[in-house]
Amino acid sequence: MELKPFDKKVWLATPTMHSEELAFMEEAYKTNWMSTVGENINEVERLSAEYVGTKYAVGLSAGTAALHLAMKLAGIKKGDKVFCSDVTFAATVNPIVYEGGIPVFIDTEYDTWNMDPVALKKAFEIYPEVKVCVVANLYGTPAKLDEIREICDRHGAVLIEDAAESLGATYKGRETGTFGDYNVISFNGNKIITGSSGGMLLTDDLGAANKARKWSTQSRENAPWYQHEEIGYNYRMSNVIAGVVRGQFKYLDEHIALKKKIYMRYKEGLEDLPVKMNPYDEKTMEPNFWLSCMIIDEDAFGKQVRSDDKALYIKEAGKSTPTEILETLAKYNAEGRPIWKPMHAQPIFRMNPFITKDGNGRASTNAYIEGGIKDVGMDIFERGLCLPSDIKMTEEEQNKVIEIVKSCF
Repeated sequence: MELKPFDKKVWLATPTMHSEELAFMEEAYKTNWMSTVGENINEVERLSAEYVGTKYAVGLSAGTAALHLAMKLAGIKKGDKVFCSDVTFAATVNPIVYEGGIPVFIDTEYDTWNMDPVALKKAFEIYPEVKVCVVANLYGTPAKLDEIREICDRHGAVLIEDAAESLGATYKGRETGTFGDYNVISFNGNKIITGSSGGMLLTDDLGAANKARKWSTQSRENAPWYQHEEIGYNYRMSNVIAGVVRGQFKYLDEHIALKKKIYMRYKEGLEDLPVKMNPYDEKTMEPNFWLSCMIIDEDAFGKQVRSDDKALYIKEAGKSTPTEILETLAKYNAEGRPIWKPMHAQPIFRMNPFITKDGNGRASTNAYIEGGIKDVGMDIFERGLCLPSDIKMTEEEQNKVIEIVKSCF
């Protein structure tokens, strides 16, 4: 059949609003609680802790703010090396640098597209002095969190779990956002539920929660005037934003179910192509399916080159590239996205240590590093892409996206 552009854009992932959000925002407005105090914040903290299963939650302006305070709680000092997921968004890494730490990137595994526990073990052999590890759950799929937790415990290292993308996902029946000493979720505009912005620090440590709450409000001391003994930040969540999140929370499970349907339709619709969906272990984990992604089989991966800001490919019969698929989707008015470019290959971090399961690697511009060692994160970046995953996308629209992808092969 002849394919025509979509009349309205099919997005990667946008907020899906209901009616309760507006009611809670209006309540903040009518009661004049428009700043960083109010019932919406109290309730969202309660809902977050209750849903995820931690004792305490601290509402903050963004997931990045929560990550920064987690780094402070972990005690990172200037010059400290910190182990970190390699294939992730920059917000996972930047707060390490805010505190003067030096990120050491741990390669990815094919099983989950997350931090490789084997590479993490190797990293502790090379840098036994490291006392903080930051693991992210990519695209809503949990990492092998019990293995990573056990490795960190063996080495006396604090674990920070970046569950910004994985709210509602479970690993061995346990919610993500509970495996770290300090855990983070995000309510950014494209997340599984949203406040347009906002984030949450989750912990079972009351002292840590109280410290984070104090730091987030400019570290004001309990005095009749503004008294300050520590550096603080303007990181507290707004009561208006919290109203949006509060209204969204009751729809979290519904959003996850709709995201899963999208993933399964892609899996079925693309099964005849030489591609695979972003993987997970059905026996141990249930993702929240935030973004549906695919990777092209190696023997069907066409010729593609990328610089820091441009990409080129050569069209080959029976083969394709992420660049071709993304450009074709855009031509038909649909939005995809490249896989997160590995942090060790980012210009700002190219001199940082990078550890593969085979040993101490270094930054690379393709799927192999010196000595022929496989750079798994870069390989996934080169061959993978994120597909339109908006829960307002109709089944008919998704079927058309599938046909567009097929046309590239």
